[in-house]
Amino acid sequence: MGNNVTIGNNVTIYPNTIIGDNVIIMDNAVVGKYPTRAKSSILPEVNELAPCNIGSGVTIGTSSILYVNSNISEDVFIADLATVRERVSIGRGTIVGRGVAVENDTTVGAYCKLETNCYITAYSTIEDYVFIAPCVVFTNDNYMGRSEERFNKFKGPHVKKGGRIGANSTILPGKVINEEGTVAAGSTVTKDIEKNKIVVGSPAKIFRDVPNNQLLKNQEF
Repeated sequence: MGNNVTIGNNVTIYPNTIIGDNVIIMDNAVVGKYPTRAKSSILPEVNELAPCNIGSGVTIGTSSILYVNSNISEDVFIADLATVRERVSIGRGTIVGRGVAVENDTTVGAYCKLETNCYITAYSTIEDYVFIAPCVVFTNDNYMGRSEERFNKFKGPHVKKGGRIGANSTILPGKVINEEGTVAAGSTVTKDIEKNKIVVGSPAKIFRDVPNNQLLKNQEF
């Protein structure tokens, strides 16, 4: 544990957890939790996982749960009631909003915003400067079947640098939102989205180009 760490009431920190300097852990948070596997789970049983690693300057909100083998970079803000599962990495300066679920085996880049109650399914990739609005749903299973055929075919979406997704949108398994691609609120993404394009609807279709003044290269951070 680093220097100047603030720990609230009823916090649980599991053994071997690594905590950097100037970290704030609010009431009832759980850090370093080991996953409990349901009898019917399709995930393989894992006996050994690396420790949870919390970088300096991180804030962990009330009643949030961070699992073992999650890696949280410097200055990340995790709001109340969020869940970050095992084998997840979150890049520097990212905001994980209230009630957000980031499932296992997912990578989230730096300076992203995952807003309230969005669901990031397992095996997803989110690059830097991505914005995901409230109640967005990522999916990773094209089958919803009952056969073992699907077990090795799970694949979450991949949102490349600067991608933006509007509220209540659904992104189907394995779809790629290329650099600066933008999804309008309430859309269903059934195909890959081209670079710098805005898509609208269900199924989502190209509406127009992202305006030049909205591109990352024209922003000041």
